[in-house]
Amino acid sequence: MKNILLILITSIFYSCSYETEKNNQENCTMYYNGTILTMEGKEPAYIEAVVVLNDEIVFIGNKETAKKEFQKAKLYDLKGTTLTPGFIEPHLHPSLGSAMMNYEIIAPFDWDLPSGKKKGVKNQDEFIKQVGLSIKNRSKENELFFIWGYHQLWHGEISRELLNKVAGNQPVAILHRSFHEIFLNDAAIDLIGIKEADFSSNPQVSWNKGHFYEGGWLELVPHMAQILFDQKKYAFGLAEMTKLIQSNGITTIAEPGFPSTDFNLEYYTLKDEMDKMPFYDTYLIANGTQLNGMKNGNENALNFINELTKNEEFSNKNLHFLPKQVKLFSDGAIYSQLMQMKDGYTDGHHGEWMTPLNLFNEQLQLYWKNNYKIHIHANGDLGIQRVLDLLEKVQNEIPRKNHRLTIHHMGYFDEAIAQECKNLGVEASVNPYYLWALSDKYSEHGLGPERSENLVAINTLISKDIPVSFHSDFSMAPLEPLKLVWTAVNRISANGVKHSQKERIKAYDAMKCITINAARTLDLEEKIGSIKVGKQANFTILEENPITISPKKIKDIKIIGTIFNGRINKL
Repeated sequence: MKNILLILITSIFYSCSYETEKNNQENCTMYYNGTILTMEGKEPAYIEAVVVLNDEIVFIGNKETAKKEFQKAKLYDLKGTTLTPGFIEPHLHPSLGSAMMNYEIIAPFDWDLPSGKKKGVKNQDEFIKQVGLSIKNRSKENELFFIWGYHQLWHGEISRELLNKVAGNQPVAILHRSFHEIFLNDAAIDLIGIKEADFSSNPQVSWNKGHFYEGGWLELVPHMAQILFDQKKYAFGLAEMTKLIQSNGITTIAEPGFPSTDFNLEYYTLKDEMDKMPFYDTYLIANGTQLNGMKNGNENALNFINELTKNEEFSNKNLHFLPKQVKLFSDGAIYSQLMQMKDGYTDGHHGEWMTPLNLFNEQLQLYWKNNYKIHIHANGDLGIQRVLDLLEKVQNEIPRKNHRLTIHHMGYFDEAIAQECKNLGVEASVNPYYLWALSDKYSEHGLGPERSENLVAINTLISKDIPVSFHSDFSMAPLEPLKLVWTAVNRISANGVKHSQKERIKAYDAMKCITINAARTLDLEEKIGSIKVGKQANFTILEENPITISPKKIKDIKIIGTIFNGRINKL
C-alpha cells in the first residue's frame, strides 16, 4: 500500500499559475536526488523534486516534470541526503537563553554550547567545589556573578548562609535549573538594593535563605532587570543562540511569553540580532501575566497587545508578533518539583501556583471572550486540571469552536485528563526531555516510580488525535529537536532506563511534532511546517532519514544545513 502511495504521489504534481514562474526561472531552484519527506498526511509521503521561486515553494512532484516545466531553474543535487520541512521550535525564551550564555553553567548534565562543552556535576561536594572555583576564576569585583544549573536533588540544599561562606564579599546569584528560582548571598542583596520589607507580603520568598521562587522570583526580576539584561551581554547571548538555532536545523522559533521584564530592551536588542538576517524567523507571543503587572491591569495589557500587531514599528520581515495570541501561567516548574500534583509528593512538600486563582480566572475569561488563542504553562496533573476546569466554565458561558487553546509542557497527566483535553478541544505542546532528564531521580524523590516513568505520556495524547508539538523551552532542554524526537520514540532516560514503552510513538509522528504540528501550535500551518506548494521555502537537510533509520540513532543524525526562504545555509 505504501509503495502504491509513493508511486501516486511521485507521479502527481501541483502547478499554480506557471506563467510567473516561467518568466522568473533565473530565481528558481530545483532540489532533487535525495529523500524528500513532505510531512503532509498521516503516513510518510515522499516526492522526487521540489522547486522554489525566491522564497516560495512553486512545485512538488516528479523530477522529470519539474525539469521540463522549469528548464532554467538552478539545480541543487541533494546527493542522497534527506530534505524535510525546516524544524520549528514553538517554545523557547531568547531572553533567558541568551542570559544563560553569559553565565557560568554548573548543571547535572553536560551542555554543548558554541563556547564548548560544560561538564555535568552530580553531587553536592563537587557542586560547591565548582561554585568556589568559578567565583575565584571568573567573577569580577562588585559585579553580580550568575551561576545557572543548580538542582537540589543532585546538588543538595543551598542557602544564603552557605553562599556567604563560599563567595565572601563577591555578589553571587545561583539560578535554579528551572529558571523559576534564585538564591542570593548578602553581597548580592546589597548590590541589588533590596530589603526584606519589599517582599513582606510574598509567600514565595524565603528572605533568610536568600531564596526567591515562582511568584517571588517574578517579583524580584524588576529590581534587577538592568543587571539580568545588560544590553551588551544580551546581544552577545542572542548571537550565540543564533549559532545554536542554525546548527540544529531550526528555521522558525517562537517565544511564548514576551517580554520577561523590559519590553524595549528585549525587543530592540532582539531586533538588532534579527536585522543580521539569520536563517530563521522569530515569532513573539505576548506575556499576559507579566504585562498585567507592567501595564497596571489586565485590560490595559489586552489593549497594549492589540496595538502591538497594528503598529508598523513592530512589523518586520523576520520578527513578528503573533496577533490575537497570549501566554498565561498555571502551576510551578517541574524542574523545581513545584508543579501542582493531585496526589502530592512522597516527601510531603507541596507545589506552587504561578498565578493566584482569581487572577488566572480573570485573565482566562478576558482573553477568551476577546477570541484569543491562549497558550498556558501547566505542568502537574492538578495544574492542568485547574486549566481544564476553568476552560469548561468559560466554554459553557461563551462557546467557541476551534479555539485551539494549547497547554504547554504537560509534565504529568493521566488518561482521564487526556480525554478531557480531547473533549474540550485542547491541544498540547510538550517537552519530552523531562522524561530523559528527570524520570530516574523523580522516581526516588517526590513522585515515585509509577508517576515518574509516565512523565510526558505522549502516546496517550496522540492516540486520541490531540494535536501535539514538541519544544525545548530552552534552556529547559537543549536546543536539539532531533533529541526530542529520539526521546519520544525511545523513552529512555539519562541513565539508560527504558520507561513506559507503551507511550513510545512512531518516528513519523514524532517528526510531525517538530514540523507541521509545531506550525499548528502557532497557527502558522498554512505558511510553514510541510513541503507544499505555496508555503515558505524552509527546509532542513539531514544526512539520513529519521523515519527509516534505527530509532536509537535518530538523535545522532548529522544536520547538513538549512534552506530558509530559499537561502542556503550549509553547516
